[in-house]
Amino acid sequence: MKQYRFPILFGTILAKLFTAFCFWHSPRRRKLTREEIDHYMAIIEKLPARAAEGIQAFTSRIRPWAEADDGKPVFMLNLIRFYPQLHTFTGAPEFKGTPEEANAYYEKSITPLWLSHAAYPIFAGASQAKNLINIHPEKDWGRVVVCRYPSRRTFLKLLCDPAYAPMEPYKFIALEIDLVPVSGEMVIPDLRVIVGASLLALFLAVNWFRAARRGQH
Repeated sequence: MKQYRFPILFGTILAKLFTAFCFWHSPRRRKLTREEIDHYMAIIEKLPARAAEGIQAFTSRIRPWAEADDGKPVFMLNLIRFYPQLHTFTGAPEFKGTPEEANAYYEKSITPLWLSHAAYPIFAGASQAKNLINIHPEKDWGRVVVCRYPSRRTFLKLLCDPAYAPMEPYKFIALEIDLVPVSGEMVIPDLRVIVGASLLALFLAVNWFRAARRGQH
């Protein structure tokens, strides 16, 4: 029996880690209440960068979206257009660099905050050229980011986190943004991960089966 103790213990630890990860990644689904929404809106309205860029327009859009909460994960599509030079407004931070560098600083600074709320970017990249189909020729996107949030509540909680307010202005001095919440109707991970994990599982299963057969003889 001693030879089985380590595999059993190790497997139990891995199972517990996976369970903890699943709980972190996909918390219990519970729709936002009106009291929660009112609480988050009151905080968001006081964010300095939002006030400078038109808080009423922002809250008028985000409240109906929050009230239609379904408790499911949401994917935020960030369509970014960088300013030719840093944009200034009341309360804007001093930053020596380009708009692209200011946004890079913002994204790097917010990553720990993202992860603390079980949110993370699943795709990010700079545009390779101007829009190939120019429905709105005045808008050429410079960068696209897709970020996953476990729920709409998580997105609001992140905006209201005291650690977020000092970082947000670095984004708004750098860019204009269209922020589009999208449902995850079809989410396909990197196929290399799927194929690699499948082949690894097959390898382990075959070796376990061979070891079990040898043990019977």
